[in-house]
Amino acid sequence: MCVCFAGKEEDTLIINTEDGSEGEQKTGNVPSANHVQSPGSMAVKSTHPPRFLMFSKEDRSGVEDENGKSKSKQFFEDLQKSIPVTALPLCGCLQKKLSEDQRHYEKQLMFQHPQFNQLCQIVMQEAKYMWRDDLVYSILAVVKLGVPQNTRLVQTLLRVCQERLNEFDDRCLSVIATTLQGMETCKNVEALQVGLQLLVEQRIPKISSVFMLQTMMKCIRKDAPLTLKTKMENKILSLLDQFTVPNAQHMFSVLAEMNHRSLPILNACSNKVIENIQGIPFWRLLTILRSCKDLMYRNSILYSAIADYAASTFYMWDIKQVILFLSAFEQLGFRPVDLMDIFAEKVITDPESLNVKDIGAILRVYSLLNHAPKDQNPQFLETLNSVLNKHLSRISNVDLLRAIYSFCILGYLPQPALDQLMQDEILHDLLTSDGQNMEQNEMMLRAVNACLELDGHSFTKSAVVSVENPLSSPVPNLPDVQEVLLTLLGDRSLFQSNVPLVHGYNIDFEILMDASRGVVVPDTEADQWTDDSQIQRFAILCAPASAFCVDSRHPRGRLAMKMRHLTLMGYRVILVHYQEFQKLKKEEALEFLKRKIFSKEAHLGSD
Repeated sequence: MCVCFAGKEEDTLIINTEDGSEGEQKTGNVPSANHVQSPGSMAVKSTHPPRFLMFSKEDRSGVEDENGKSKSKQFFEDLQKSIPVTALPLCGCLQKKLSEDQRHYEKQLMFQHPQFNQLCQIVMQEAKYMWRDDLVYSILAVVKLGVPQNTRLVQTLLRVCQERLNEFDDRCLSVIATTLQGMETCKNVEALQVGLQLLVEQRIPKISSVFMLQTMMKCIRKDAPLTLKTKMENKILSLLDQFTVPNAQHMFSVLAEMNHRSLPILNACSNKVIENIQGIPFWRLLTILRSCKDLMYRNSILYSAIADYAASTFYMWDIKQVILFLSAFEQLGFRPVDLMDIFAEKVITDPESLNVKDIGAILRVYSLLNHAPKDQNPQFLETLNSVLNKHLSRISNVDLLRAIYSFCILGYLPQPALDQLMQDEILHDLLTSDGQNMEQNEMMLRAVNACLELDGHSFTKSAVVSVENPLSSPVPNLPDVQEVLLTLLGDRSLFQSNVPLVHGYNIDFEILMDASRGVVVPDTEADQWTDDSQIQRFAILCAPASAFCVDSRHPRGRLAMKMRHLTLMGYRVILVHYQEFQKLKKEEALEFLKRKIFSKEAHLGSD
């Protein structure tokens, strides 16, 4: 798309696409994208503003001076007294500290004002001769003002920046890097990014400013060569002693945008953040947590420091902010116990402040982290259920299913919501119309069905959800555990592996024991007994690290629900943290399973 300016009595901005599909405006005298017309041949006239630029009296009030004159109008009236090529960056300054609606109003006045179009024409013509600072700040201002990227003005400035890239100092390169972050991919943007990467790579040894280096690192695309990322990493490591607290905070998002996980840098920045966590703004802390998720960086000490700080300053945070914190922790698999307990108390005392979206987020966090608030879990779940019931008439079917699924993971059955879910038209909609999430919907419905059958009470409506259980997914081979069991029990017939159960559940290893004698027996012998009370069943579950909360043996929601259901089926559950088990020596692994199976505690209750 290009912008051409045709001379007429009134000034009009005509936007043409270069390929031009049917129905789009075309003109016979549109200059090519590689040509810049002189100012005399480019007049401009205004068109009807797009809907997003329409404004109201309230919008005008914040951007007009005492005489009722807009700041933009006053600016353009004074424009002729200043140097045109340096005026474009000032246009972006006019919108600072304005609300979104007020910015839209200012944009409309700017885009319609004849002086703005004339200024753009002069900038296009003079771009090759501007001071380098004026050039980079002009393209930054154009992008921030929202001028369409495929207009001739933007494309011309991009091409001139490519041609003059070698003239730019570190500050100019930093501004260009910031500008490219807010732009969509196109040929000129890609060419400028490649040129910037090559130039930055050459200048890395000479860069001495941490801030400028970080800014240029953010422009390095995720698919940039590893050699370039490594050079950036080494340069940052050499500047670590110059890092300020804001530098350390910013480094997380910089590495995330580069998609480069550098443990030495992340560990150093984490220590800096932990030492100076008091007073770090909310959004900075949230960005750090989200960047850790993107980088798959696990640091429970950092997570705990942020969680403890949020809990100790809970009165400072809005309830929406705490929900964002908790959601970020859940995505990291970290369970901030104190913060979750304090927040649960807040929910109980002030449920009216929650909406449907809040309820869904809270249920997701508490269910997937398998957290029951201390001494107030029943009251907490009842409060959430009460709030959910108030919104049942307006909640979408998918959100309803997700909320019920989360309740079920927590072992709570919200009867009014279940009654609504089990309506035939809602079940049909969930299993047919939502194509992209159909498999996920089926998985959640199977879980709800299992909870209704296994967790249901006498007052709970019986399960009527008809969803076929899939074939049990193949269980990974666990030869090390099997070898230890064979050594411990002495006979392969005394334990079964990969045992399928109802509701799609699987047991890694099953062991049957004569409860009266405390002796393991083969399943063929157990089948001959008429009294099931004589048989004690053990279910050994070998779970990966992702099934536990970070740096703990606390099972996450789905695993906890499976353990609860196996217990209801009559099993004694032995939970094995598989990664930790693999680190044990054979004698230690043997002693671990022996203690779990044959100790007195194993016969008194589930693991």
